[in-house]
Amino acid sequence: MPITDWPLAERPREKLIKQGAAALSDAELLAIFLRTGIPGRSAVDLARDLLSSFGSLRALVQADMPDFCTHPGLGPAKYVQLQAVMEMARRHLFEELKRGTALTSPGAVRQYLRSRMAHLPHEVFACLFLDNQHRVIAFEELFQGTLDSASVYPREVVKRALALNAAAVILTHNHPSGVAEPSQADQMLTRRLKEALGLVDIRVLDHLVVGDGDPVSFAERGLL
Repeated sequence: MPITDWPLAERPREKLIKQGAAALSDAELLAIFLRTGIPGRSAVDLARDLLSSFGSLRALVQADMPDFCTHPGLGPAKYVQLQAVMEMARRHLFEELKRGTALTSPGAVRQYLRSRMAHLPHEVFACLFLDNQHRVIAFEELFQGTLDSASVYPREVVKRALALNAAAVILTHNHPSGVAEPSQADQMLTRRLKEALGLVDIRVLDHLVVGDGDPVSFAERGLL
């Protein structure tokens, strides 16, 4: 049955307008993005098929173009459209983050870092550079590694912080496995970076590990 024949309250677009986007399932949100189905399958049916095929919405979003385009109802135009939507969302979150400070907007920091790093298939180490009032100067990805390690050089972090005239930093890296639990190596690296940055009077406010769920905070764990 086509979606136009469904009761109004059950149609994804009408449901979103009435109840807000958070009320929709992953399949309903994806159906709105798809707009149309394929012969014999409504947009919602197709969305459910795709989520089952990919395994999750996250996997669909982070799929590369060749894999993405092999699935029914998807193609280069949809891939480009999805990437544009994701980038607009990231830029919106960054603008929201810049309106406040890192200490007064911890939720915005976590949300932005998840949007930037949770979908990456490889490990990345990055920094939020902050001024002396803890306002965001810049976010930069500094090092990339394999799926389970990254080479991070404290001198390069210090060099970049000084170039940006930063007074403080929030360190972050992702765990592509989805498990955000800090490792012993993560803790050792944090200590090295804190010591190196401390020599030039730059504070490390936190180190956030990004996985599938809420990022894990070193500061909240008492690991700084």
